[in-house]
Amino acid sequence: MRVALAYSGGLDTSVAIRWLQVRYGYDVVTVTVDVGQGDDLKAIEDRARAIGAVKHYTIDAREEFARDYVMPCIRANGLYEGKYPLATALARPLIAGKVVEVARREGTSILAHGCTGKGNDQVRFDVTMRALMPNCTIIAPIRDMNMTRDEELEFARQEGIELAAESKRYSIDQNLWGRAIEGGDLEDAESEPKADAFRWVNVDPALLPDDSAYMSIEFDHGIPVAVDGVKAHPSGSGMVEMIEYANERAGRYGVGIVDHIEDRVVGIKSREVYEAPAALTIIEAHRELEKLVLTSHQLRFKQIVEQQWSILAYSGLWLEPLRLDLDRFIASTQEYVSGKVTLKMYKGSFRVVSRSSPYSLYDEGLATYTKGSTFDQSLARGFVELWGLQSMVANRVRGVAYESGAGMQESMPRRVSMHGQG
Repeated sequence: MRVALAYSGGLDTSVAIRWLQVRYGYDVVTVTVDVGQGDDLKAIEDRARAIGAVKHYTIDAREEFARDYVMPCIRANGLYEGKYPLATALARPLIAGKVVEVARREGTSILAHGCTGKGNDQVRFDVTMRALMPNCTIIAPIRDMNMTRDEELEFARQEGIELAAESKRYSIDQNLWGRAIEGGDLEDAESEPKADAFRWVNVDPALLPDDSAYMSIEFDHGIPVAVDGVKAHPSGSGMVEMIEYANERAGRYGVGIVDHIEDRVVGIKSREVYEAPAALTIIEAHRELEKLVLTSHQLRFKQIVEQQWSILAYSGLWLEPLRLDLDRFIASTQEYVSGKVTLKMYKGSFRVVSRSSPYSLYDEGLATYTKGSTFDQSLARGFVELWGLQSMVANRVRGVAYESGAGMQESMPRRVSMHGQG
């Protein structure tokens, strides 16, 4: 009997191949989905076959990933807990879907992945796989056998499974939109990440350019279509190259590291370190462009939608109908999110310094304090009276008033002691 295994080539999935053979006696079909991880795909296939896979599929899904997963994330300003740009979270439902496609082609309903029981990926894989193949059987050897990383390494040694050198120090997940680094000394929340953990972002002060640099990003209906002239089409063509350019450009100036305490779906707080130069810069540029063209009411409500969208994407609910509903709302807000934003980068920091759009709601004539102002200030007095009317009435009715020169403490109502006067 065959099992379709989502195979990355790392420790967990390499151990899973042999374990599925030894424990269950399955013929293992491995599936590697290219979402821009930059691995040697031929070497991964060779490793899978050497361990014992009877068949291997390599699927190039980079353009699909950029178009159908990354672009919706940009429109949603997708940042879980305000920091993590969801790189791994976005790729998992795509990979799970491809594994289901292979399983159907191979005539099996048995699926497998290498996730542990502590992480979020088990949720993302299981939920997506079951949504697409309700009657499937899912096997996760590392989780099901409660194996620690040390036990995995020992099993790999006993079975003669060769591993990439990097995987022995850190657990790495990488795709077009970001690079996640876990394990090793990073599990100590007080330990600063060492330079060898990073690949995309220049963290050596001696190697950071002494000059500042500008990066311009153009949007069409909320979708980035050019970064410094490196163009992409909303259909997906050129998106991979554009994102790769932004990663390299921002990373060279030390931009793109996220180091934070994250709340996992399973309830664990974990220390997470990410590299995401393109994601952080493009999302920031998109948010600033939205501020230029959307009303304050649209922006405030969209922030609520963005938070919920990010939670759904993070927690494995990519196929949840609510996420699709939120996408429809977000799409409606992007009709006028077209224009150009320029970022300035310098030694690890970046900020937006310029934004423009044919649909800008910014009116210099209204905003200026010079004699060219078109704003009638006399209208403001009545507005201010009405704006604070209920607050003023409430304070009068409740007997709360600030005496001249009195601070907050003097103005607070006194608490009466139950044992006498205070």
